Amino acid sequence: MGTFKVKGGYKLKGDIYPQGAKNEALQVICASLLTSDEVTINNIPDILDVNKLINLLADLGVKIRKNNKNSYTFKADNIDMNYLSSDNFKTKGGSLRGTIMIVGPLLGRFGKGYIPQPGGDKIGRRRLDTHFLGFEKLGAKFNYNFQEKFYSVEAKQLTGAYMLLPEASVTGTANIIMAAVLAKGKTTIYNAACEPYVQQLSEMLNSMGAKISGVGSNLLTIEGVKELHGCSHDILPDMIEVGSFIGMAAMTKSEITIKNVAFDKLGIIPQSFMNLGIKLERKDDDIHIPAQEHYQIKSYIDGSIMTFADAIWPGLTPDLLSVFLVTATQAKGSVLIHQKMFESRLFFVDKLIDMGAQIILCDPHRATVIGLDNKIKLRATRMTSPDIRAGVALLIAAMSAEGTSIINNIEQIDRGYQDIEKRLNALGAKIERLN
Repeated sequence: MGTFKVKGGYKLKGDIYPQGAKNEALQVICASLLTSDEVTINNIPDILDVNKLINLLADLGVKIRKNNKNSYTFKADNIDMNYLSSDNFKTKGGSLRGTIMIVGPLLGRFGKGYIPQPGGDKIGRRRLDTHFLGFEKLGAKFNYNFQEKFYSVEAKQLTGAYMLLPEASVTGTANIIMAAVLAKGKTTIYNAACEPYVQQLSEMLNSMGAKISGVGSNLLTIEGVKELHGCSHDILPDMIEVGSFIGMAAMTKSEITIKNVAFDKLGIIPQSFMNLGIKLERKDDDIHIPAQEHYQIKSYIDGSIMTFADAIWPGLTPDLLSVFLVTATQAKGSVLIHQKMFESRLFFVDKLIDMGAQIILCDPHRATVIGLDNKIKLRATRMTSPDIRAGVALLIAAMSAEGTSIINNIEQIDRGYQDIEKRLNALGAKIERLN
């Protein structure tokens, strides 16, 4: 188990570049399975979850060429479908939630897809029903082996269909799209997720010869085609990392510039941080955050407490609520954090309370934060990272605290953030990795 030793109280200064978007990378890498031609993907983040998926595709028979640290070329012209029945696949596939994304393209191209119960963050129920209900609508037969916890879908020929998704699942929408692009006829998907990740996947598939319309909306129409060809695709900057850096700058009273953020794809994220009282300025495609001694949470026009709640895009992404929560602990004022989607994601707040934060966990979904306005510093402590986003929130807390904190299980942070301590130390942080 890896550990971070974090000396708090140091201000950061300088420029930082966000990595490629993790959630987009998992989708578009799997999309390379839809063609036998070469697919080159740039700005791939060098993080644990993505590297696991790339290794899994190599085991599946995909020819992979590493062009540089963040660029790969994939050629899926000789896929070994028998590998999906192997013990090795059941072990590797079960360690990564992103593995679910191979099912749609394999089903669409080869007529079958298998997956063990996927892993990932322990943040509550993360049902897979949306994926498999969509595949069934396209004509696939679904089976689940309870003893081996193994899912399978098979179809001789997928046929386009109308479907209303039971939830606007990002991964569910992406998986169904990848199955439907090679199906016969037209597929209509209502209540589709429309996050930038799904938009990027759809635009990539269209460049490969797919016919997807309605991109960016909750209604997608897909005209099936016989085959797809190769392409080159650039992954967006990771908006979760951009948000994390904004919160980190505010908590440490730092002046930093986040470079090349794809600002127009950030939705309401910048405005949401401004609602916390954080000053930020757009400069071309960069975000500049000046050093601030204090930041005050806005209230509603009737004077009631501001609420930050996750919502389907273009609402606030749930992946940033942990960062908003920790950033609010040193703001002036109070805020209600409402995590609607996952019932275990707020349980990390007990670690912040140990550090001196004033937080009331109302129930598994809601927490009230009473900001300390930097009048009382957080105290250094020892803690364990429970998931990717809580892990970076704890790192932010440790960087702002008085004294030296220890964060265990940093593999959770490594799953989503590339060389995080090296990049932050270059700005003036004091983070040491211990093994």
